[in-house]
Amino acid sequence: MGKLIYIAFLLLCTLSICLPAESKLLESVLSNELKSTPEIIFCTRSKYSDGHWYANIGYYSDDSNKKAYTGNGEPDNSKLFRYNLKTKEKNVILDAKGGSIRDPHVDYDGRRILFSYRPNGTDHYNLYTINADGSALTQITHGQWDDIEPIYLPDGDILFVSTRCKRYVGCWFTQVATMYRCKPDGSNIISVSTNIEHDNTPAVMPDGRILYTRWEYVDRSQVEYHHLWVMNPDGTGVNVYYGNMHSWIVMIDAQPIPGTHDVIASFAPGHGRNEHAGHPTIVNQLTGPDDQSAAKRLHKSADFRDPQAINRDTFMFARGKKVILINRKGEMEDLYENKDVYVHEPRLLASRPREPIIPNRTNLKKDTGELLLIDVYKGRNMEGIKHGDIKKLLILEVLPKPINFSGGMDITSWMGTFNLERWIGTVPVEEDGSAYFTIPANRPVFFVALDENNMSVKRMQSFADVMPGEETTCIGCHETRTTSPYTPSLNTLPLASKRAPSIPQRFSDIPDVLDFNRDIQPILDRNCISCHNGKERKGSVDLSYRISSHWSPAYVSLIANRQVVDGGNGLGNRPPRTIGSCVSPLLKKLDGSHHNVKATEKEWWTAYLWIETAAPYCGSYAGIRNSEDQHHFNKCRAPVFGAVGHVIKKRCASCHRNEKKKNVSRIPFDMNLRRKVEAKNLGMKTARYQRIILENDPARLYMWEVLFNFNEPELSSFLMAPLAKEAGGLQRCKEVVFKDRNDPDYKRIVKALQECEKRFAEKPGWGVPGWKPNRQYIREMKRYGILDESFDIAKDKFDPFAVDQAYWKSLWSMNAE
Repeated sequence: MGKLIYIAFLLLCTLSICLPAESKLLESVLSNELKSTPEIIFCTRSKYSDGHWYANIGYYSDDSNKKAYTGNGEPDNSKLFRYNLKTKEKNVILDAKGGSIRDPHVDYDGRRILFSYRPNGTDHYNLYTINADGSALTQITHGQWDDIEPIYLPDGDILFVSTRCKRYVGCWFTQVATMYRCKPDGSNIISVSTNIEHDNTPAVMPDGRILYTRWEYVDRSQVEYHHLWVMNPDGTGVNVYYGNMHSWIVMIDAQPIPGTHDVIASFAPGHGRNEHAGHPTIVNQLTGPDDQSAAKRLHKSADFRDPQAINRDTFMFARGKKVILINRKGEMEDLYENKDVYVHEPRLLASRPREPIIPNRTNLKKDTGELLLIDVYKGRNMEGIKHGDIKKLLILEVLPKPINFSGGMDITSWMGTFNLERWIGTVPVEEDGSAYFTIPANRPVFFVALDENNMSVKRMQSFADVMPGEETTCIGCHETRTTSPYTPSLNTLPLASKRAPSIPQRFSDIPDVLDFNRDIQPILDRNCISCHNGKERKGSVDLSYRISSHWSPAYVSLIANRQVVDGGNGLGNRPPRTIGSCVSPLLKKLDGSHHNVKATEKEWWTAYLWIETAAPYCGSYAGIRNSEDQHHFNKCRAPVFGAVGHVIKKRCASCHRNEKKKNVSRIPFDMNLRRKVEAKNLGMKTARYQRIILENDPARLYMWEVLFNFNEPELSSFLMAPLAKEAGGLQRCKEVVFKDRNDPDYKRIVKALQECEKRFAEKPGWGVPGWKPNRQYIREMKRYGILDESFDIAKDKFDPFAVDQAYWKSLWSMNAE
């Protein structure tokens, strides 16, 4: 008998040793946190078809019949389930019957579920509630907007993310959603975010603040910065939580971990992944927002979604068709596996205590707020700035897009800003570095520090905001949260705080949103083109106006020759004195020191403000081209392709040979291939590298805007450079290619360019008489209530600048009803 007992004991020990440690995770939580409430809820839903993490609502800009949500309008296999972790019993709370359910959130009492629902045959998600037993389905919000990712607030109100903000992603075809709040019955909807890009996945922190994901790109890459921020439930007190200085990660679906200062989140690599999939990651905030070691990855795979902390060490995630548990050691256990479609948003069906209620700090009767900046010299990346260098702040506003049609800047800029910017005015900085001023409420603003000559010293490259009536304070320029908290005393009060807040000083008689053709080209015409024209080209620069398929040659020449230095794309928090007026030689060349060229005072300030507002080309979003327009302008250039290709093969091979491909078929256009190879070697994106090499070596600028003149074909660089001087050419090639203008190949290219000009005239581009906005811009402006439904572009007058201004002004109110 003793031997049998011993053998049984050995078997039990062996079984215990072989049993994976993670198999005890469920047993542990069922014995503790989930002992009396062992149920979870989750929904099933087909994956979104767009690979972008945000493109899952509304329709695509080019075609309102092409839907961004699951299945592009096809019926979805979506249900809301209740599942018992002990008994394994599963019940359907709601069958969408071809519709789609997402973002379930359990109320504090553990009995009611708030979620986003798009019934079958409809196009928009609205908010609904339902009891956990499937009774009392109630619609909360209504309208032609998508309301998603809702949560209950401690005071009983609802915070959610919505397309009621009426804007499009600045670098894609889909609509933006930002944060709103409303009463429990869906009334009194107000905006609590000013972001021009997406806010996502809000959650209530233990102290009552809201933790959320904010995507932004002011003067920096559109695909690299999407990090964790916090704010009060009324939209006040916005501050970075973690990661805003670190690129190429989407930090999303963050949830607080009870009993700790940590949060659990999905850290999606790069520009994010479909359905918010990423690495399960714990973030500790105590060492500040820039400490990369504060983020601890739990698993090497980046396919975890929708986390929720069960206790300080155990977390629930969706993973493919499964619900899983994972702990801080990375040990995992499957809780549930679905047979057909993906599982989403698993949540505990249990009551929980309410967080503290933060009192409302807004005053909706006001249209401004106040900001006290303690010391502008304290902050990140401020090396080389001496105390006393900064005398003013220039306040700018980044402007949302009502429509967009590509992943690039189109003609808003050339590899620079994606969004237009508005100048608001300047405010003084005191000797101690403090500033106290008013700024417009409910609008995204940012600051440029200026020296005594109004030249830029440091640019913010992010944005700030205030709600109506908000009074807030910041320490300095991009200060870290590890900075000692400001504790005022009578002897150390900032000088600016001892006076009334400054009101931004305006510049007189200059448009607050600038356009190159309307505002800058006339300055060049009066001051520059006597030397820098298509015939003389002094300094190898032509600043005269002519039509083009994208940007004007004058605009490209200024950017490529570093006469104007904008923020570029993808450069992060730039060092001081590297962007804007301080490093843009154009301003010096207009002050009288360049061959006695002296612009008027108004012209100089116009050029100055154009540079500081990111040097845009097209100063209206009405000019953004839809896919049809982009195809048209590419078609306009088609006649010259064949002619140029023939001449290159025949006449240019001796000097312009692609050594890698051993042919000349793409010369001079094989520069694109060369850029890709060089960019790959440097680990850069081709587009970003293209800007860098051209800024450092403008001679390598092979672009249609510079090579060809569609107004006066014979002044094209492609023809002037190889043409003999005796024939009126520049004779820049090593050997004369065209001895005179009767050369058959020369005439062939001229004829092709003349055909191009005819095609351009069929549908004039931005800045050309006869231009008209695309139908999608008109469609959205009608939907936003800016244009009357009866508006007809063929009959009615249209001012693109005025319509844009009316659109932006309509967004200033917090009231969304």
